[in-house]
Amino acid sequence: MTERHMVAFDGDGAGEGELSWGQQDIYRAMVRQESWIPNGAWGPLPEGTTLDEIQERLRYLMSRFPTARTRLRFGPDGAARQVVANEGQVALEVYEDADPEQIRLKLQNDPFDFERDWPIRMAAVRRGDEYTHLIVVMCHLVTDGFGAGVLLEELDKRPELPVPDLQPLEQARWQASAPGQRQHAMALRHWETILREMPLRRYPASRAPQSPRHWRGEFQSPALSMALRSVTAQTGVAAAPVLLAVFAIALARVTGLNPVVVRPMVNNRFRPGLDRVVCMLAQYGLCRLDIAGLTFAEAFERARRSAMSTYKHAYYDPAGLDALVETVVADRPGLQLPCYFNDRRDDAAIAGAPVPSVDDIARARGGGVFTWTTRQDVPFEPLIVHLDELPGATQAIVFCDTHVIAPDDAEALLRGLEAVAVEAALDPDSPTAVG
Repeated sequence: MTERHMVAFDGDGAGEGELSWGQQDIYRAMVRQESWIPNGAWGPLPEGTTLDEIQERLRYLMSRFPTARTRLRFGPDGAARQVVANEGQVALEVYEDADPEQIRLKLQNDPFDFERDWPIRMAAVRRGDEYTHLIVVMCHLVTDGFGAGVLLEELDKRPELPVPDLQPLEQARWQASAPGQRQHAMALRHWETILREMPLRRYPASRAPQSPRHWRGEFQSPALSMALRSVTAQTGVAAAPVLLAVFAIALARVTGLNPVVVRPMVNNRFRPGLDRVVCMLAQYGLCRLDIAGLTFAEAFERARRSAMSTYKHAYYDPAGLDALVETVVADRPGLQLPCYFNDRRDDAAIAGAPVPSVDDIARARGGGVFTWTTRQDVPFEPLIVHLDELPGATQAIVFCDTHVIAPDDAEALLRGLEAVAVEAALDPDSPTAVG
């Protein structure tokens, strides 16, 4: 780093209060994973970008979005509260002739203090007199992926409209109210029914526990992307429930277990007043799918119906859910909780893509590439899969505890996504091959 510029900001919505449900959920994940779960990205700056313009971009981001001005405060019992500042200063770091990817990694790996640090880190790369790249890293408490899309859009367009009223402080107040508690109670009834009925084990015993224990892998598949578009066009079922069913079928084939129980991420932005809030709003739902003896088309339709109930009940108090899980596990010793499934693809952005032919899909079949990228002792969740859409391919990322699921099984699960989707695209009326 060659320079540090302090950028002043001020904004509305200051105050202190309980964490919202979405904030609680992601903070609990941070504690489990021993990470502030930063999201980072970098990109080129337009030629001629000035330092003042970069500072103004950071000032706008901090001023407009209350979650960018939110830090935590911990009580004597360790419980966290959110504190939204009305003003302050944040650092913009400038690096001379540096690799922006290395700067991103540095900003993500530097220690983070929830009480003292702002949850936004921004840096710029300069070569001579030219500012060439911008790097931004955000704590996941700022926003989920859907809110990040809103943030980037508004950072580009600078709308004059006020931010939505239901910021996290107001969300937390509603959640503590009688209507909020009714929503929470309804969600817990849904969860308890499934948790008490699901099979105790979700995975076969790991055949190959490893050290380091926790592994991350990536699978990129052109055929999966093509097949999903084809299946959606053929069946009329939206891409999200189609992919949920594809995942459930692939998981059943690997584990040999049915019904399949999955925790899909739900963005919760269909709820009134929440669609444009830049915050951590998404929570994991709970979905039970019995896919034995069905055709692919029937499984997709079943997933479509089940997804509606899952979405409805994915808005809850995480502390209350943890208490419920403790109670159920005490009654059902050995209960293994379901895996996480996070479909992060933007279906609207790829809706206009052409539907590939059967021959194109068949030729691409089996062409996916899998790579293990990380092995570490710092914990991930036992099993979580993220899906992203890349140019020309769908990417699946798996995080797994190799003491829970063997690496070969985790890889087979991702490769199975391609296999299932291609089979369904070639013949939606063929059986799922799940007994």
